[in-house]
Amino acid sequence: MGATAPYLHHSGESNRGRVSFLGPQLPPEVAAMPRLLGDLDRGIFRKLLKLVVSSLQGEDCQEAVQRLGVGADLPEERLAALLAGTHTLLQQALRLTPACLKPDAFKDQLQELCIPQDLVMDLASVVFGSQRPLNSVARHQGAWLPHVANLQWRVDVAISTSTLARSLQPSVLMQLQLSDGSAHRFEVPAAKFQELRYNVALILKEMADLEKRCEHRLQD
Repeated sequence: MGATAPYLHHSGESNRGRVSFLGPQLPPEVAAMPRLLGDLDRGIFRKLLKLVVSSLQGEDCQEAVQRLGVGADLPEERLAALLAGTHTLLQQALRLTPACLKPDAFKDQLQELCIPQDLVMDLASVVFGSQRPLNSVARHQGAWLPHVANLQWRVDVAISTSTLARSLQPSVLMQLQLSDGSAHRFEVPAAKFQELRYNVALILKEMADLEKRCEHRLQD
């Protein structure tokens, strides 16, 4: 099992119901970190950590990574594994809000992975410090997806149709304007609109309940 064994015991009596910010299964690149960090100088790790944060913010760090590898005399495979593990660890932590992932829970889980205490503090300073790159990460991950910029709608009533002399059937005409400039128009019957409204409200409620359960488990 090695250094990652404590992580696999979360279902035990002392950790029952606990949820890791890394997910139900430990990512292999994170599992390899304790062995790779064993004799790594803290100054080198801080430089590596700074590069990972810059990468999460969308910056091109290829040349800086090469300079770090040469200057620190790190084998290419070890450097790549450290970057991958640190990137995954920070990415998983930064996707959660500070209300959902508490500093103590974050530090405890890293210590259970046998990551050195001083490096745990450096990682925590990124996730919970004043320079937390959450907004930049979110923008970087979602920059390629257009979002809804405007919504317009109106209700039309069909007085008659080709088959019925008197219909009086209401329908909702909607137009979505997206951030990429495109527009989408569609018609929704009243019954389908009520179904859509109900399902959206149900999903929002389930998301809120899930976030509360996540917060309670991470605080335990």
